[in-house]
Amino acid sequence: MRWTEEQIEEAMDKIEERATTDMEFRNLCLDNAPAAIKEATGREVDSGYKISFVENAKDVQETHVLPDFVGEGKLSDADLDTVAGGLGNKNFD
Repeated sequence: MRWTEEQIEEAMDKIEERATTDMEFRNLCLDNAPAAIKEATGREVDSGYKISFVENAKDVQETHVLPDFVGEGKLSDADLDTVAGGLGNKNFD
């Protein structure tokens, strides 16, 4: 069963709220995200969908996930299609 954007937002709100006060649930989020999502929402995550949670370090205000490393080689047209957008006419050589 597919999730709507509204269902995803509601699930993340529930998970974030609970993970701030329940250490056992927080550890479940870090160890087994699909199980934590099911516990918080009663809904399964599709078996082919991979998801994980990361914990922010104590002295860091915000954590960002870096994109996949592609090396120094040239990107294929398919790879370019997946990363295109948002930079306008800037030229980064």
